[in-house]
Amino acid sequence: MCWSYMHTPVIGIPDDILWMGSVIARSHHEKWDGSGYPEGLKGEDIPIAARIAAISDVFDALLSKRPYKEAWPLEKALAVIKESSGKHFDPTLVDVFLNCLDEILEIRDSLPD
Repeated sequence: MCWSYMHTPVIGIPDDILWMGSVIARSHHEKWDGSGYPEGLKGEDIPIAARIAAISDVFDALLSKRPYKEAWPLEKALAVIKESSGKHFDPTLVDVFLNCLDEILEIRDSLPD
């Protein structure tokens, strides 16, 4: 793919959505305790969209079969999320995630792998 094509604006996608995607892509590996990357952001210095995406990303990765691992049971994945609260993840958002778990699983189950 040529460089100029990659720099062509995506027609029809609002700039704020593209900006949010870039924030999530850059910061979803930051950790609540500051041990993440790329910038070592901590706590509320991590953009909220990235904090939400971090929980979602780990949860999906644990529950999904990958070429290098089997899908984990729900209980084991939830244990990791809970144990990571206040360390890797925003504890308030973990509580919200757990309170919305039934809806999250319903949505997840309605989508193809």
